[in-house]
Amino acid sequence: MKRNPAPSYLKHGQKDQARAVWTDSNGTRRFRLLPGKFNSPESLEAYGRLVAELAVSPTVTVLSSNSLTINELLVAYLEFAAKHYSPDGSKPSKELVNLRYAIRPLRELYGLTNASEFGPLALRAVRQRMVNSGLSRGVVNHHVNRIRRIIRWAVAEQIVPPGNLEALRALPGLQRGRTEAKETKPVKPVAEATVSATLPYLPPHVRALVEMMFHTGMRPSEACAMRMADIDQAGETWIYRPPHHKTAHHGIERAIPLGPQARAVLVRHLQGRSFDPSDFLFSPIRQREERFAERRANRKTKVQPSQFDRKKSMPRKLPGARYTRESVTRAVATACRKGNIEHWHPYQLRHSFATRIRKLHGLEAAQVLLGHSRADVTQIYAERNEELAVKVAAAVG
Repeated sequence: MKRNPAPSYLKHGQKDQARAVWTDSNGTRRFRLLPGKFNSPESLEAYGRLVAELAVSPTVTVLSSNSLTINELLVAYLEFAAKHYSPDGSKPSKELVNLRYAIRPLRELYGLTNASEFGPLALRAVRQRMVNSGLSRGVVNHHVNRIRRIIRWAVAEQIVPPGNLEALRALPGLQRGRTEAKETKPVKPVAEATVSATLPYLPPHVRALVEMMFHTGMRPSEACAMRMADIDQAGETWIYRPPHHKTAHHGIERAIPLGPQARAVLVRHLQGRSFDPSDFLFSPIRQREERFAERRANRKTKVQPSQFDRKKSMPRKLPGARYTRESVTRAVATACRKGNIEHWHPYQLRHSFATRIRKLHGLEAAQVLLGHSRADVTQIYAERNEELAVKVAAAVG
């Protein structure tokens, strides 16, 4: 939903009883009575407060009342979340998608309920709806925490009383072995032999991407976003610094060293291809064009004029400029089926890398190379960690 940074107009009107009049982001005309008569000191003071509140939170200022329903609260929070989790207006983050899944049972059961009346018993009923739908225990607990986060935001915006949040915190999370919610299997490392057997069945771009993850332990989202512009090639060990990553909002810089094996994969992928520094290194649209060019070059007979260009003039969907976590996962699953190989998914490569590094170089080296660090010790260990990461990557990367 589009949200204006401020009301389209706001005026201090009426000759007798002062009131403020404005139009909100949805085009709805609203007004609020102000204390005192028009142009009185108390009405001007209240008008100034209203202008300041609307400037920082135009939606919740209007909705702050005891009659606010859960549905109205969710609309206001999603407007906030859309900007918070995607500040640049790009593709919605995974957390925003998870939020929509989390609030679905809440909206179905308590959408018309007064927000100030939503308590632990209601939250337990929402949680049970999630369990009945087949969600795992871990996912249910994460979704419940997201609902608590919505209420915490509402408390900070003075939409609901603080006691609501304290009451919801009294509901404990689902515990392993003490609930009917299903358990998921822990993510295990994938064997190097299994990865090697899968590579021949992958498209060239996905093959290079999977090899990069195997040698660096980076997340799929970080590997998919690789560009030459983000790789520092000054030293013997190259450093890839993704501009967007999981902990960027904590002020943590992600530095991924590219050792000899990772650089060899990258050089092999770049050979014979021309890349602009701002281009994604692994691209579905580029992969498609290369496949078409290879087929045309290997054609045995002369191309007929009617078959020279058989592309659709207005295709329903075109390949994107970069791969995503989901597209890489699908490509690996397809390759496993083609080669009759045991199924595995790309995130297992990160676990394999962590297991290998921890065994050879210890827990601290694995923590550094994977980018795992607590916020309160980040500044203390940042420089030391990067030096250690470069040293280890030069030996094993």
